[in-house]
Amino acid sequence: MKVSLKVNGADYERDVEPRVLLAYFLREDLGLTGTHVGCDTSSCGCCVVLMDGEKAVKSCTMFAVMADGHEITTIEGMKKDGKLHPMQQAFSDQHGLQCGYCTPGMMATAIAFLKHNPDPSEAEIRDALSGNMCRCTGYNNIVKAVQQAAAELSAPAAEPVAAS
Repeated sequence: MKVSLKVNGADYERDVEPRVLLAYFLREDLGLTGTHVGCDTSSCGCCVVLMDGEKAVKSCTMFAVMADGHEITTIEGMKKDGKLHPMQQAFSDQHGLQCGYCTPGMMATAIAFLKHNPDPSEAEIRDALSGNMCRCTGYNNIVKAVQQAAAELSAPAAEPVAAS
């Protein structure tokens, strides 16, 4: 089947087998190996990517043909103009990663969550991330990273200073 989609801002059109999972399409066909596959059962959340900039989807349980006509953002597409996305910067600042395997999925999940809840409580963050497993960090620094990103993303943009 032919699929047409935008991934990280670039348009792609490919022929794919109807049974090819989006995670494998991203990794094998497009070479975007930042999307990880940890379980193939949607239990771990390592494969989460953003669909249409709003929705977090588990790409290991979604067929590539289901993404036809949509825009997908992977961890590789979060950085813009050489600058880390605020979530990426927060994970770095707050030491919200260790081995890094779960990190792309955690970030995608958190970004989608903050679009719908820009000022969450700690409990709400923990609940939102409950579908993502991390075996290294104990989640505390991940929660701190999401709190930092939430504050930055909801802060008003700086007003330009008028020239005198």
